[in-house]
Amino acid sequence: MTDDRLSGLALIAGTCGMIITMSLHPTGHVKADQIEPMIRMLIAVHVLALTCVPIQFLGTWGLSRRLASLDRLALAGLVAYTLALLAVMNAAVADGLVAPALFRQIVSSAGSPAIDGWRMMSRYNFYVNQAYAQVFVAASSVAIVLWSASIWRNRDLVRGLGIYGLILALLTLFALVSGRLNLDTHGFGIVIYGQAGWFIVAGALLWRRDNRVVAAAV
Repeated sequence: MTDDRLSGLALIAGTCGMIITMSLHPTGHVKADQIEPMIRMLIAVHVLALTCVPIQFLGTWGLSRRLASLDRLALAGLVAYTLALLAVMNAAVADGLVAPALFRQIVSSAGSPAIDGWRMMSRYNFYVNQAYAQVFVAASSVAIVLWSASIWRNRDLVRGLGIYGLILALLTLFALVSGRLNLDTHGFGIVIYGQAGWFIVAGALLWRRDNRVVAAAV
């Protein structure tokens, strides 16, 4: 299996994993007797997200190699997206591994003065998660702008993908900077779903491009 095909599969698989993570992510308040099932689901979906991080990197690395040119736009996109993946990794650790431990401490401290301290730590952990989420949204949007500009300028893959990526990423950046984008589970999910379309199409085009190259060689 060639590099283009592997990269396309990695992009599609990593993106689908992120979609599943957001689809199954627990939301809202839960009762005391529901806390343990919620915690187990929270851990599971974030472990899946962490597993997708290196897969997504391999896919975007292959995409950047395919789009490589003298203007270095694709390479700059890979650098920006690597920063985004590091940020989302930290966000997943905070929300999927640290938060469950804090929730258990809050439950076990019910009726004790210590509960206020655990709640304060949980709130701080939430703000850390939100900060990393903001970095991910900003950096991943910049990466998509750079990759899309490379697609448009160098006429590689399909130029329509470049147009879609530019519009999507610029609107996302505007919403983030203007404060209109709330990065709770629903808001972050909207960003992931929007970007998922771009990455899945890019992965499919890498797969198809590889087939065409093989056919031409034969």
